[in-house]
Amino acid sequence: MVNILAVADEVVESLTFGVGIETKPDLILGAGDLPYKYLDVLSSLCDAPCVFVPGNHDGDLRGYRSSRAGWTRAGLPTTYPGPECAVNADGRTVTAAGVRISGLGGSIRYNSGPNQYTEAQQRLRSWVLRARGGVRARPHILLTHSPARGVGDAEDRPHRGFSCFHPLVDRLRPKIMVHGHIHPYGAQPRDLIIGTDTVSMNVVGYCQFDFDTDTGDFRIVRRRYGS
Repeated sequence: MVNILAVADEVVESLTFGVGIETKPDLILGAGDLPYKYLDVLSSLCDAPCVFVPGNHDGDLRGYRSSRAGWTRAGLPTTYPGPECAVNADGRTVTAAGVRISGLGGSIRYNSGPNQYTEAQQRLRSWVLRARGGVRARPHILLTHSPARGVGDAEDRPHRGFSCFHPLVDRLRPKIMVHGHIHPYGAQPRDLIIGTDTVSMNVVGYCQFDFDTDTGDFRIVRRRYGS
């Protein structure tokens, strides 16, 4: 069993002191709209790898490349603004702590901010994700910022989910889809089913769970929804 701490959208200060973490996690997932320093602190505190995707309120990390000589953007040396201790899974599939994670960050486009996509743009990104190996080595977890349309999203324009996530889930068949973006505001959103048997999990605030990579079974250890 792999113990996973998934966080999104709202900083829970107690976690940075280890308060509220039931057991030491093997893996941290960031589903967007969190200070990058927060992810670094959690990764260092728990001594666990961190995999994340950016949200619509995060800085633009597109175009940054890491090499032995340091970070570059457009071929020029630069300072990386993202988290130092985390792996950006946006648009690709990565493996950490034995868990395969495919990632797609961002929200539906509602203004000119970064990490926002039209439905057509996100659909193209989902095709690229599949072409980069998501099907050949099916992910255990699909990590997104936004939910799928009609599966835990909202009706106002900024919080509508992506319709293209439905065929993506049908194709990749992850056991869990972890997302943020939708603030519960005191409610307790239910885990929902998308596709055949993928569980769509809203982790705004945080959720800690045990995950069996062999069977796909999981057990919620502790969760706290947003304020």
